[in-house]
Amino acid sequence: MTLGVIAREFGLRRHAVTVYRPSYPVGARPAGALGPGPYLGPNAVGSSAPGDNAPPASNAVPYTEVAMPGMPIPGYPMLRLGFPAQGALRRRWQADRPDLVHVVTEGPLGASAVSAAHRLKIPVTSSYHTQFHAYTGHYGIGLMKSVTLAWLRRVHNRTARTFAPTAELCAELTELGFSGMEVLSRGVDTRHFHPTNRSDELRRSWGAGPHDPVMLHAGRFAREKNYPLLLEAWNAMSRAQPRLRLVLVGDGPLRSRLQRDFPSASFAGFMDRETLGRYYASADLYVHVSLTETFGNVLTEAMASGLAPATFDYAAGRLFVRDGVNGLVAPCDRPDQLIAAATRLATDDALRRRLGAAAAETMAAQSWEKVIERFEKSLQAVIAG
Repeated sequence: MTLGVIAREFGLRRHAVTVYRPSYPVGARPAGALGPGPYLGPNAVGSSAPGDNAPPASNAVPYTEVAMPGMPIPGYPMLRLGFPAQGALRRRWQADRPDLVHVVTEGPLGASAVSAAHRLKIPVTSSYHTQFHAYTGHYGIGLMKSVTLAWLRRVHNRTARTFAPTAELCAELTELGFSGMEVLSRGVDTRHFHPTNRSDELRRSWGAGPHDPVMLHAGRFAREKNYPLLLEAWNAMSRAQPRLRLVLVGDGPLRSRLQRDFPSASFAGFMDRETLGRYYASADLYVHVSLTETFGNVLTEAMASGLAPATFDYAAGRLFVRDGVNGLVAPCDRPDQLIAAATRLATDDALRRRLGAAAAETMAAQSWEKVIERFEKSLQAVIAG
């Protein structure tokens, strides 16, 4: 979703943006996974020529996308891995030279884009979006952690700058040998994610009455997302508040298992941003259990929508949640405290409403426009040399 927003905002700023991403079979892309516009998937590469295109039509996606050969990721078929494409990218960029190439993931397509840009002496930058080396333990390949980290470091250190969403992560990666780190924070689309999008009709479809609290969770249903802890929290919360409802938005390899673990939950699948905004705003609280995120967009979207959050002191939770002010925060090594915080939100209506209102107020100042303006200046500095 982040890449889709960045591409859209750069297009609206009159930059000519082309996104290269793995191809999908007809009808096989996850509908609405990144909201309106194309699903940009793993191994996407952006090239940009500042300021030389006409303003897009208001109903058009203001960037071009090019589908490149790829394959399903083993065990995660809804995501695609792009094949190396240095030759094809070089031919394209020789014919229509971009001012800069920006690589957003480190797979074969992204790595080959770095090489192609170097061969043509085009400035290249990158973003660090996913803790792939941290995921290895969740997929039974913990021995691959050092190899994965070495690959990530090699790809990023061949670019002029690597952008990561928090100063904390930039410092961590610098300690691990990454160079040229710079913060690229995340904004929130407060038009789609806002408390005014609340829908009583949607709540009734979940079986929630006017005074019944609803807990929503959104994301990929994958091992690294810490769903066992979410299950523990849900069990404690529903015991303390039997009227609590649960809505799970998303999809992934664990869907069938989660349907068994959460038999009373409403499963909504992927959806476009407008629908997702209504889902968020129609719920009341959000419990963020993941400890492998580089940022955690879902937490900030939930807060912008007026949900009271319970989260670990990590990534977006550390940046934006103030314990007892606009949410509840637990130390990363105290899952029991997170469960207790979540249970408080489920049972204390006044606390939940107060924290939810404060959360929305906090995120109202985090516009994508300001984030993109800073990013634009950084890329222009790289182009200028």
